[in-house]
Amino acid sequence: MNSSATAPTERTRVKRLAKRAHYDAATVHAILDAQPFCTVGYVFEGKPYVTPTMQWREGNHIYWHGSSASRMLETSVAAEVCVNVMLVDGMVMARSAFNHSVNYRSVMAFGKAFVVSDAAEKEQKMKNFVDALYPGRWDTLRPMTKQEFKATMILGLELNEVSAKVRSGGPGDDEEDFALPIWAGVIPMATQAGPVVDCPRLPAGLTPPEHVKRFRIG
Repeated sequence: MNSSATAPTERTRVKRLAKRAHYDAATVHAILDAQPFCTVGYVFEGKPYVTPTMQWREGNHIYWHGSSASRMLETSVAAEVCVNVMLVDGMVMARSAFNHSVNYRSVMAFGKAFVVSDAAEKEQKMKNFVDALYPGRWDTLRPMTKQEFKATMILGLELNEVSAKVRSGGPGDDEEDFALPIWAGVIPMATQAGPVVDCPRLPAGLTPPEHVKRFRIG
């Protein structure tokens, strides 16, 4: 296990298969940077909900955004949330059904979400989010309108209570099963961008910029 950036808490300590746990900032940050898609867990009127959204990291904080009228965002302000990120790297096929597994990288973070209310900071966060996905794109776009700015809320979470869990490698079969005449191994998995599709209303002569051609996740 890597050295801890913050000591694991009762909520973040990995109890099952603890050898897969990582609590260091480098591992956590690398996973968050590789996967913008996340889920946010929260409680609304006494019931649990999980909402998919997108996150980005700045230093030791993550941020996510949405409509100012979003139930998830309004409920999460100053409330305890759980944010989860996961990448699937492979399907692990063993010689027994029990030992089949998945190669993955995941992060789970807990804490109180806060709203980014300062106007200048909010605009900078929006720029950071766009440019994290498509480097340099923000400066090519038309400026946001006041209504668009007002309709968008950004929440943040400091990564003080967080853990990562990672599984890699081949099947962990029982020793006596390795000699069985059954195929076993790993089917690699990856998120792959497909061919770019132009908007049918593009002005003639426009071609995809480099930040579109080079887009990737993982």
